[in-house]
Amino acid sequence: MSKERLQHPRLRGSDVLRLAGTGLRARPMRAFLSALGIAIGIAAMIAVVGISTSSRAQLTAQLESLGTNMLTVTPGADFSGTNIKLPTDAVGRIRQIDGIQQASSTSLVKSASVYRSALSDKQATGGIATLVAEKGLLDVVAGEVDKGSWLNEATSSYPATVLGATAAQRLGVVEPGTQVWLGGTYFTVVGILKPSALAPELDNAALIGESVAKQLFGHEANPTTIYERSEDSAVERVRSLIGPTISPQAPGAVKVSRPSDALAAKNAADQAFTTLLAGVGSIALLVGGIGVANTMIISVLERRREIGLRRALGAMRRHILIQFLAEALLLAGLGGALGCVIGVGVTYGMTAVNGWLFALPMLVVLAGLAVTVVIGAVAGLYPAIRASRTPPTAALNAQ
Repeated sequence: MSKERLQHPRLRGSDVLRLAGTGLRARPMRAFLSALGIAIGIAAMIAVVGISTSSRAQLTAQLESLGTNMLTVTPGADFSGTNIKLPTDAVGRIRQIDGIQQASSTSLVKSASVYRSALSDKQATGGIATLVAEKGLLDVVAGEVDKGSWLNEATSSYPATVLGATAAQRLGVVEPGTQVWLGGTYFTVVGILKPSALAPELDNAALIGESVAKQLFGHEANPTTIYERSEDSAVERVRSLIGPTISPQAPGAVKVSRPSDALAAKNAADQAFTTLLAGVGSIALLVGGIGVANTMIISVLERRREIGLRRALGAMRRHILIQFLAEALLLAGLGGALGCVIGVGVTYGMTAVNGWLFALPMLVVLAGLAVTVVIGAVAGLYPAIRASRTPPTAALNAQ
């Protein structure tokens, strides 16, 4: 048995790992740069996938909280090309449709521009619209007040306004109680809204009550945008009935949209962009694999004496093959592990900054490590074979 062992020596796993580590430590800077190439590729792919999945998880949670059963109704043009007006009782008509749960509206006040003060440049409106809002609007659009309060019976009858998030920022209003110059009259800001995902047009608007709009601006009560919520199972049926209900003579002139569809479309666009970035990451990973192969080939050329000496002392070809293949695997594995740490860290940082849910599947990290093993094996196979086929005499005579 001992004679057989002398004729067929074996390398233990610990010996292989020690030899691979020794080879890498002999050229630390070269090994580090090669591992860094792998790390960048893996980090890019994990971060792209992690950020994408976290963004989709946040969108899904947002849609679940906001609901996908809201429809928005706006006036369009009839067959003659004439823009129609929604009737004053349009909201009441919609509420009569079976399956409707809630309905509310806003109405544009064209003659009332909003400024920070009466001394502001009249051309610098900032695109802020003045909208008459019903008191039940926030419930329908799932809106929230950030500071102050929403319009009520009292504030709707007096010069009081609630600003959207963007409007408040552009006007430089940070707290309720501030006054703004609205339609030639100072209005007191009683509230500031949080950004609205389903009704983004409210973000850049100053919202006032119907009573004060009629009193100061002679505003007509025709709604310009109607928001309604219905039962989930009745959304499509309600959508088909809104046009004929509001405008029987020209139902096609009534535009009905589903705001949640825009969020879903954004998600699809983000997925396409994610695929593109993942492709860029895979290119970086390929470059890293080439770097590993290059490092190992140079290592074989520089260590011909070492190879020859080991062969002369009885090492077999497969021992040399295993040694250099293990070096390549260890080099790629270290780069992959570093890349996974960086990728997870970047994903966590992005989700923390944006306030998203952290939703990086562990399978992605494990797949990243598996990919590095495959790359290390492929990149190191040729150099390992070349090393194992080096004749002992040629190696010992190498200069």
